Amino acid sequence: MKFTVLGPLTLSDGGCLRVLPTAPKTRSLLALLLLHAGQPVPRAVCQEELWPDEMPPTAVQSLHTRILHLRRALADVPSVGSLRAAKQILVTEPGGYALRLGENTVDLQDLSHRLRLARQAELARDDRKLSFALREALGLWRGPVLGDTLAGPRIQAHVASLEEQRVTLLEKCVEAELRLGLHHELLPELRSLTTYFATHENLHAQYMIALYRSGRVAQCLEVYRRLRDHLVTQIGVEPSPRLRELHAAVLAESPELATPGPGPGDRLAPLHGSRLLSAG
Repeated sequence: MKFTVLGPLTLSDGGCLRVLPTAPKTRSLLALLLLHAGQPVPRAVCQEELWPDEMPPTAVQSLHTRILHLRRALADVPSVGSLRAAKQILVTEPGGYALRLGENTVDLQDLSHRLRLARQAELARDDRKLSFALREALGLWRGPVLGDTLAGPRIQAHVASLEEQRVTLLEKCVEAELRLGLHHELLPELRSLTTYFATHENLHAQYMIALYRSGRVAQCLEVYRRLRDHLVTQIGVEPSPRLRELHAAVLAESPELATPGPGPGDRLAPLHGSRLLSAG
């Protein structure tokens, strides 16, 4: 049995997708419990998520009914097989509910595993392994987090955090791959990313470095000009000192922008390509 939240909310079993409840609030309740898998979620938190604006008089009974619907959906999964077994998974806790799931049953667990590998590679200063672990982590996103699920305030907070983490991981991955000398291979991805994130300074800085190292100085300067225009016209600010220093270094053809030499273990396996845009 496998749940996914890094994209549409799905449940699969034995490699086959299973039917989940279609009622929006029931799906929201499942998403909330999955985001806290293994931890009890108080009833009051569930109710606030499902009815953030006005709590109906029937909220308690409605919550109980939705829990029953979720247990019935779990009971229909072949690897669960019965309502009794489903009650051992979706457990009633004092004052709330919890999903008691095993290892590798939620894609967030897969993400945590890959991030542990990335931290180990980072500590070992192994950019090849770091890039591979981060590309594997980024590949878990299949679109906007819970993009097909009604999100109240608590789910929205989780979604925002996970989407921000996605971009941060991508920046770190690109940084490692630039150190590995893969500037030319990164150009198509960075072109798309800087178009999508028109005012994201670090992605633009990475694109500028990749272009410069690929001998495309005019394009590199054009990327800076376009970013500055967006920042000034849309936000009313100039680029940060770091970006201005990078621009000056490009104009001066600073040796600091040269491609770093490969270190031990820095021959990279083929890139897998980011799904950040294509999936969402």
